[in-house]
Amino acid sequence: MKSKKLWLVVMLSLLSLFAGCGGGGGGSSSGGSTGTLSLSLTDAPAIGYKAVYVTIEKVQVHMGGDTWTTVTDVGNGKTYNLLELVGGVREDLGITELAPGSYTQMRLILGRVPDGGINVLSQKHLFPNYVVTDADETHELKVPSGFQTGIKIVQGFVINGNQTTELILDFDAAKSIVKAGNSGNWLLKPTIKVLELKEYAIVRGVVKYEDKTVSGALVSAQQFDDKNNSDKEDDTLEVFSTTVTNTEGEFELFLNPNGNVTGSLYNIVAYKNDYEANCVEVLTKADLPQLPGTTSITLAKPVSTNTLTGFVTGAIRISGATDQQYVTLSFRQNMVCKDAVNSSSVEVKSENHANLSIYTTELTQGVYDVNASIYDEATDRQSEDDAYDIKITAGESTPLPIPFP
Repeated sequence: MKSKKLWLVVMLSLLSLFAGCGGGGGGSSSGGSTGTLSLSLTDAPAIGYKAVYVTIEKVQVHMGGDTWTTVTDVGNGKTYNLLELVGGVREDLGITELAPGSYTQMRLILGRVPDGGINVLSQKHLFPNYVVTDADETHELKVPSGFQTGIKIVQGFVINGNQTTELILDFDAAKSIVKAGNSGNWLLKPTIKVLELKEYAIVRGVVKYEDKTVSGALVSAQQFDDKNNSDKEDDTLEVFSTTVTNTEGEFELFLNPNGNVTGSLYNIVAYKNDYEANCVEVLTKADLPQLPGTTSITLAKPVSTNTLTGFVTGAIRISGATDQQYVTLSFRQNMVCKDAVNSSSVEVKSENHANLSIYTTELTQGVYDVNASIYDEATDRQSEDDAYDIKITAGESTPLPIPFP
């Protein structure tokens, strides 16, 4: 009798276990599980600098309400050289478990003191955020007051139970640096994109001159909308991704096919001082995570590189603070990227300069459109554009003042 009662208890226990496993279905089971968030950091290059350092203490994500969840915490902070993170190189920020659901935004908490590391000049870090120029000059990057509580990145992502979401924080160093004006303050105006790796196509290629590869060339992926072929009032040019070629002349870009099976067209532009820029057109597709083969861009050797100088004037402000005024200069040329009939405006280089500042930049000999714009935080876009036509001539320095009302 005792053995029969024991057997009955075992059978009832097993039936209860099976019912608990199978009755709710797979969705209920996975919904209660955590998902994994994998974070890494990469960078678009900044020409004219040996290093761009930022110190990050924490990365936090936001689902709803007033609660922020910390996904990466490195204590007093870790100092990263963004220029080491180009050409597809990424630095792991951490892997963490999160509750499933839709997250609305993310923020980076910048450090107030550097870590104990050594910079490219074999010196200890003097500041948490700073640059080292090609001339070995060191400039601290002041952080505008609006970013003291964290750099907010308003771009959503989804965490699914028992799955890993891999996000790349693309910190655009070139667009984040504002060169000093009369105040002498260099500013860090962070420009960061969030890339979800599975949604992006990878374009790999090589830049050449004749039969040799070209290292250190600036390579960018762009789209240009001509006002004559769209409903837009003005021509618009947007740079989506930027990198530099490695010692073998190779590059790698992450591009969004916009979920379109028919694909999205991009102009891939290559530029380096002392070479004439060139471009090719590529097509990315949502069902093709990596373009086959490599994209080859051939540069032409020009006569020389010369200087463009000028003075920025006018009321150019961020949040009304006089020490945070700047203008973005976009240097553009018309090129044929696909066929011998249709040309397109492409950007070969861009820089941020503080208000009331004298700027100097090196450009390869040729004809350029210089597009000057200020950043309008209210609309989150570049605005009040003015365009100037210039010609960079061999052996001459070209003056170009940039006035704003």
